Parts: sequence; C-alpha cells; structure tokens
Amino acid sequence: MPPVTTASAGDGPAAPPPFLLTPRQGEAARALLSYVAALPLNSVDAQLLAVVVGIRAARTGTGNLTGTDLRSLRLEDPEAAVAELSAAGWEVPGELIGGDPDKPAGIVVPDMAPGPGHALPLGKEARSKVSGWSMRTRVAKPVRKGSSGVRLAALFLAAHASAELVGHAPAELPVACYGAVPTLLEKGFLAEVKGQTYRLGPTVGHLSGLFRTPEELAALAREEEERLAAREAAAVEATPESWAAWKADVSPALLRHVEAVENCRLCRLAFSRVANGFMTPPSPLPMPRSALDAYDTWRAAHPESGREAAQFTVAFRTGHGHGPSYGQLCKGLGWRKLSRELRGIIVRTLIDEGWLTSTPPVPWTLRPGKTAHAQGIVLPGQVARGGR
Repeated sequence: MPPVTTASAGDGPAAPPPFLLTPRQGEAARALLSYVAALPLNSVDAQLLAVVVGIRAARTGTGNLTGTDLRSLRLEDPEAAVAELSAAGWEVPGELIGGDPDKPAGIVVPDMAPGPGHALPLGKEARSKVSGWSMRTRVAKPVRKGSSGVRLAALFLAAHASAELVGHAPAELPVACYGAVPTLLEKGFLAEVKGQTYRLGPTVGHLSGLFRTPEELAALAREEEERLAAREAAAVEATPESWAAWKADVSPALLRHVEAVENCRLCRLAFSRVANGFMTPPSPLPMPRSALDAYDTWRAAHPESGREAAQFTVAFRTGHGHGPSYGQLCKGLGWRKLSRELRGIIVRTLIDEGWLTSTPPVPWTLRPGKTAHAQGIVLPGQVARGGR
C-alpha cells in the first residue's frame, strides 16, 4: 500500500457503536472476499457485484438480484460486469438487464450449491450478518459515493481489521484497490496507513471483521485445552465401592433405570462410562457461535429431524429398556461427524420444541415429548394425546 501517513478528522469523543460481526462471522466475511478474489474476474465492477450476489447465494446456491439492485451499485459498466460473471460460470438470467427492474432474477452460483464442496457453507444467521455487514460497509458515509474500487477496498480492509481497528493488507487484495487508499484516507475510512499496515477510522470501526492472527487463534485454542484439562482433572473417577454406595442411596425407580443401562446387552457400556455418567453432574455445554451457525446449516438439511428423533427413541427404548444418550441418538440416525457442542444444540433444540423430553440430570432418559405425542409417537403402553 502507498507509504502515506495521515489522520482522519474526528468529530469529538463518542462511544463507538458495537461491532457488527463476531470474530467467527468476520472469518465468514473474509472467506467470501477470498472466494471472490480467486474468481477469474478482471474488473472491480464484476468483483463488487460478485460480493453482493455471492453472499445472497451462500445458502441455496442462488442469489436474487433486481435491476434496481444492480443500478443502486452504481457500477461503471454493469453490462460488462454481468458478462464477466457469466463467463466465470455463473448463470445470470437475461432479464436482469432490460427486464422488469423490480422483478428478482435468480443468479445461480454453481460453487455454492448445497452439498459437498460448497464454497461458502454458512448458517442462516451468519449469512444474514455478513450480508448486512457488506451492505453497511458499502454505504458507509466515507465511501458511499466512491467508485467500485473504493467500496471494494473498504470491504477488504474492514474485514481484515482487528478489534483494535488495526489491519494488514491481505495478499489477495485486488490490485485496483491499492489506488483507492488515498481516497479512503481523505474521506476518513482509514485513519492512517504505514506500508501494508493500516488503521480504520473511528467512525467506521464497528465495521471491523475482528481479524485474529494464527498466533492469537493458537493461544485461544491452548486456553480452551487448558480449561478442559482442568475440568477433567477435577472430576473424581468412580470406583466399584463408590458406585455401590451411590446405588444404595437412590430410589427404587432410579435404581431400576440405572441397572437397565448398566446391564444392557445391546449397549455393553464400560463401567466408567455408566458410573461416571450417573454420579458426575453434567458440565454446562458451551454454545460457541461457530456451533450455532453450523446448526442452522445442519437443520436446513434435516427438516424431519424432530419426527425421526422421536421415532428412534421409541425403537431404541423398546430394544434396550432405556433411552439413548445424545451420542447414541445422533449415531443411530446417521448424524455423524458432529462436534459435541453441535450435538448438544441439536438435542436441546428438539427438547425445547417438544419432539423429545428427558429427566435431567439423569442420563439415558431421552424419549418422545409432547409434540411427538400429538403426532401419535409414544412409548409402548402410553396413550397418544391429540394424535392423528
């Protein structure tokens, strides 16, 4: 970037607005820009248009755009930009230009079709947040009247800025964006630039993508590992003696359930898993933003998960004499390769929706809930309420 150093004129101290993106959503924004930067597009017009359409297509593979939307982007040559997208393999309906300006045209982005190899697998909330951030950045006061290059540069530089508003120009920054840096400085979008390093202006600091270096990410991972290790170290392993003493002090109903799990010939669970499962209170399951975003994508691909889960618990309990664990439920339904956090979100959501119920903190008690009962899904011997 040009070796220019200057400062933007502030309007006086004021509490900055909150960041629009979480760190995880910032990663999604940078993934979108990386994808666009790698496309065989020659003009900043086409790249800016690809950012807008790409985030709209991120979940379904089709991004809707109207002629009015296209005009609002104020591209220098919109027809040429559309032609570049078509040449790159995107399927752009001919009516986008010259047709009804208010009728949405579905632009198909093959790389974002649902399924394996999806170029930008985002959950519903993440897609919405990144789309909103992209629009807010393009129309931010310092750049809203700028050229396509100015607005595209604003997107890249905001996305790669940290929580301290400091960033380093990414290697994939389109060449045309370098020429926009003096304008970004003049308008206050950038507060200063030193070589490849820059600082966002305070009035646009909320647009930062909260970029974190690999070293910072590694440090966070180490901290999480240390917390897990400390929690495991604090846990007391059950012994045959402590297990027998614990069982001697529970109610007859609970003891019957415990022994059904302990003696299940189908599960054949290890002593430590059964004893620790009952004797150790469950630790709160974290709900990181990454798992919440992943849940949106997972649920969209499993619209009948509630009914399937309730039916599975009936079949499982009939054969085993007890309910499945979270892991047994997901494995039994073929919901594989799920993180512990995502698995917890899935099951707890099904419980909240009434498809399942359980008897916390007692493990292995999943069974059909009220919603399932209303659909006629009940355990043997139960009477369906409000069934079909």
